Amino acid sequence: MAKQFTGRIELDIRDSEPDWEPYLPPKAPDGAPNVLMLAWDDVGYAAMDVFGGPIETPNMRRIADMGVRFSNFHTTALCSPTRASLLTGRNATTNGMATIAEFASGFPGISTRIPFESGFISEVLGEHGYNTYCIGKWHLTPGEECNLAAFKGRWPLGRGFERFYGWLGGETNSFFPDLVHDNHPIEPPGRPEDGYHLADDMADKAIAFIQDAKTIDPGKPFFMYLAPQAGHAPHLVPLEWADRYKGVFDGGYESIRAGILERQIELGLLPEGTQLSPINPHGEPERTGPDGQPWPNLDTVRPWDSLSDEEKRLFVRMAEVFAGYISYYDDRLGRVLDYLEESDQLDNTLIVVVSDNGSSGEGGPNGSFNEWRFFNGVPDTAESTLPHIDELGTPASNNHYNTGWAWAFDTPFPYWKRWAGAEGGVADMCLVAWPAEIAASTDVRDQYIHAVDVVPTVYDLLGIEPPEVLKGYPQNAIEGTSFAAALTDPSAPGKDTQFYTMLGQRSIYHQGWLAATVHPPLSGWGTSATTSGSCSTSLKTAPRRRTWPTRNRSISSRSRTCGSTTPGSTTVCRSTTAPLSNRCWPNGRGRPRRATSTSSTPTPQMSPSPRDRPFPGAPTPSPRA
Repeated sequence: MAKQFTGRIELDIRDSEPDWEPYLPPKAPDGAPNVLMLAWDDVGYAAMDVFGGPIETPNMRRIADMGVRFSNFHTTALCSPTRASLLTGRNATTNGMATIAEFASGFPGISTRIPFESGFISEVLGEHGYNTYCIGKWHLTPGEECNLAAFKGRWPLGRGFERFYGWLGGETNSFFPDLVHDNHPIEPPGRPEDGYHLADDMADKAIAFIQDAKTIDPGKPFFMYLAPQAGHAPHLVPLEWADRYKGVFDGGYESIRAGILERQIELGLLPEGTQLSPINPHGEPERTGPDGQPWPNLDTVRPWDSLSDEEKRLFVRMAEVFAGYISYYDDRLGRVLDYLEESDQLDNTLIVVVSDNGSSGEGGPNGSFNEWRFFNGVPDTAESTLPHIDELGTPASNNHYNTGWAWAFDTPFPYWKRWAGAEGGVADMCLVAWPAEIAASTDVRDQYIHAVDVVPTVYDLLGIEPPEVLKGYPQNAIEGTSFAAALTDPSAPGKDTQFYTMLGQRSIYHQGWLAATVHPPLSGWGTSATTSGSCSTSLKTAPRRRTWPTRNRSISSRSRTCGSTTPGSTTVCRSTTAPLSNRCWPNGRGRPRRATSTSSTPTPQMSPSPRDRPFPGAPTPSPRA
């Protein structure tokens, strides 16, 4: 509500008293920090070295070294729903975005129209005296509104961002991007033959946006939502960056996972005794649905030993290209950090780094030279891609790796993006740093947190009370919970409960358990009353304990008992009180209730500090071009 005029108005202006307060723009408190929210795309839990993976990301390590790592951060398993939660602090269903923006239906939870009652953090911070910028992927506008004739209230400038440079849809091409500048589409400022790449362009614009305002008002803080294309397909990068990873992936996706897990344990992300999820853990592709439907071929992994030498060569190159792609974007994003440091802004910048979901499985078991085949329901074969192996990552391709690498980059978890019932779909990296106010810590935080918790945490750290009314709209309650206390207190509690729903899957986390239906995304299997399910659980002997698979154990003697094992060595739980039984994959960080352990595994001794040594075989970073 606008401030009331408190001056005096007389017939003669000379007898009147002005009051400028109602007409002045909002002003942030002196010393208010900048806020940089960096949202990677389809980067799995274990892809980057900062989370134990094989891909060198020195600038993400740089942020981690300035702040803290959260090992138990979760998303919605898909792009648009996570981003809506990251920017509003409300759950995907409340936001009407419990699917991707192109899949709108005429129902409140999946209309893909984020209600104005769910205010964006950009809208709130703008009213607290911040400049607000969005750079990169948006994916929060309904597909039918991404045109110049459409209503623009759901474009970035309609949701509180003063400036936008990026693309409205779910992906773009790093060599030929579909760019929008503010409210109008533009041609890319260069072509690949001229050395153009989207990563460089985004870094340039991010720095320019900040400079434009800081030149005029150096003390005014900014909020920047910086959302790179990486690691979403297509994986396009100058090939010299891919070539730096020669030899790193030669052993295949099954063998590399053991080294990743070892590294994660060293870093303190996971405890001693953590086990790797098995390949195709539900017994796919033989596993069938409740009415005999086949397991979707898209969501299977081909065992490495079953591949021909040529297929192995192809799949290795897919991983090299992806790794170079991530490293290249990390390098260019480092230019933004360099600028903030050189301009004495880095220390007073609150930085939050996340990925929007697990690694992408849209490449299927064979990967793809042109992922548009997937979008059109055309199966890919390794034979059709092999003739193009040397073009992967170039402007001639539109490539995507295969599900084996999606599984590896989500180590130690099963599955990948879209799977809201498995940690491979919803567990992601999270880094938070604010050097001026939060001491860097080597003690990894294991509190269970979710994308919906980021906005209330930022408000908490900035001392901002969420408004009850924003731009005339009464506001929905913030549904996330601040985890600000965990930034300085490793023993602070995490959240107890979080639900998930995505593409037919349903699951719920509660106090250390994740219960989920067995319903492959988009499979069309059954109904809520006939979807099959099973349960795999473990009692955690320490806050970060996770095992896979687990021994048979009763969850609740009142309602469920555990029975025989399915292919893949998981454990089936059959409900005795309802037709729908559930799968409870162990989350592993909270302590479950009402269970007794027969395990003799001792409480793990965690390393007091993570060590950032390179992954075996990883390339030595080269100076930034």
